[in-house]
Parts: sequence; C-alpha cells; structure tokens
Amino acid sequence: MQTTLKSSVTFIGVGLHSGAPVEMTVHAASAGHGIWFRRSDVTAVDAMVPARWDAVNPTPLCTKIENADGTVVSTIEHIMAALVGCGVSNALIEINGAEVPIMDGSSAEFVRGLLGKGVLTLSYDGWALRILKTVEVQTDTGWARFEPARSLSIDFAIDFEDAAIGSQSKSLNMANGTFVRELCNSRTFCRNSDVEAMYAQGLAKGGTLENAVVVDGDRVLSPGGLRHSDEAVRHKMLDALGDLSLAGAPILGRYTGTRAGHTMTNALLRALFADPTAYEIVECDASINANLPGAGVTRSEIPAAH
Repeated sequence: MQTTLKSSVTFIGVGLHSGAPVEMTVHAASAGHGIWFRRSDVTAVDAMVPARWDAVNPTPLCTKIENADGTVVSTIEHIMAALVGCGVSNALIEINGAEVPIMDGSSAEFVRGLLGKGVLTLSYDGWALRILKTVEVQTDTGWARFEPARSLSIDFAIDFEDAAIGSQSKSLNMANGTFVRELCNSRTFCRNSDVEAMYAQGLAKGGTLENAVVVDGDRVLSPGGLRHSDEAVRHKMLDALGDLSLAGAPILGRYTGTRAGHTMTNALLRALFADPTAYEIVECDASINANLPGAGVTRSEIPAAH
C-alpha cells in the first residue's frame, strides 16, 4: 500500500554519538518516491541519500547510509522503524546534521508525531517482497535468517552476561500495529562498561540515562527502570524492523535473529538480493495490505509515556 503523511512533522533533539543538536522534518512525498534523506547543511555535493539497503555503510553501533559523494546520515533505524510501523511508505526527511536525533532512545516520539499528522493513502497499492526460500547469514557470534511466511514476523534472541538483561527471546507477527503497541517505546540499551569505552573513543556524546537503558550487572541505572521486563530484546526487534525497511518494499516473510545486529541484518538483505530465486516482487492486493505493520494503526495504541 502506497502512503505518505498528510502534513510535515518536525523533531528536535541531539545525536546520540555526536551530541550535536539536530532538527529533522519528515515531509510528504508522492507514490513511488520511497524514503529519502536530504541534508540541508550540505551544499557543495549531493545532499540526497536513499534509505536503501545498498546505501548502507556497515557500522556496529547504528545504521548509517551514504551516497556516492560521501554524504552520510546515521542512526536512522529508529525513524525508519517508526515509518514502517505507522504505515508510511513515501517521505522526504530533511535533516540539518549527520545523525538522526536520539529522542528518548526509542521510536515512541517519532510514532506520536507521525500518527499525529495522519497517514494518507495514495493512488495505487504498490508492491511487496515475498520470501520464497530460506536465506541465512552467520558470524562466530550469531546469525540471521529469512524464511517464507504470509506476512512479516520477527523472532529475536539475545544473551548478555549482565543479569539485568540476561537471555531474552520474543516472537511477534508484525501485522496491524504490533510495532506501535509492543515495540515502539523500547529504548536502546548498553552496559555501563560499554558507555565508558564509547566515551573514551569520542562516541555517545549525546547519551544520557534519559535516552538509553544503562545496566551494570543486575542493576538498571536509568531512572524509572525498565518499560518492559524484556525491553532489551524488544528494542533489538525495533532495530531489526527499521533495518528491514531498507529493502524498499514491505517484506512478506519471517525474520529470525540470534545475537544479530545492524550489520548482520544488512548482510542478510544483501544475501537475499544476491539470489533472485529467493524472492519475488508481488503487487499488494487487499489481503496483503490488510496485514502490513501499519495497517489500521491509531494513536490510541501508542503505549503511555513512561
């Protein structure tokens, strides 16, 4: 289903890693436009960067996209998850810096803003990407896999030494607002020792206990504690949805990730598109549209602020 926003919405915050103030406005776009970022602070070279799997420049801590002129936008996963979770398939995102604002560390503020403006259905149904056979990528520490399914589902498992996280797993069918109800307010998380290491490398300059869940052993250091007992794995699923949206069309299939991250999910997309027998492009009919992640979602389904 081809959709866009009814009107523009602006978000103001700081970059998680840069700490720099940033303003980002999501504008409506026409059918077939897809999702593009435009760097308003870039003038000497091409400022347009496509939100697409083949524009990803792999980094371990976030999803970064880059065009042929070297213009980059990083930490795009939370706004991308919000767009697909709210059913927005076409948008131009204008941003005055190199990093999407971290907000509260989740997608909740993006979701509130997008659904507050409303989603407009455009002139034709569009296309979806149907998984036809199993595709898998592995590393020494984890793996990610696509398998055939009628609609998008995400299964995820994580395992951390810190008792505040430990081993967690979750499976969700992503149809009909599941993202908004179950995942959108789950924040990025890290270990206190990792924070100290990132500071030493000049990263996480915008990170605070207000925009991330920071744990130390069995303690949650962030004020108010957890929003969900399994908030960590929910956030990994949020990230996965945002990264999967870079396929450029809704995915009809099952995604499974075990100790997976941004780089592995992008590697899985690259493996998928490298094998034309592993997928097909199908026109979205009424039954497909009815089971997309953003189909029928409303603001009332957003979890209460915490």
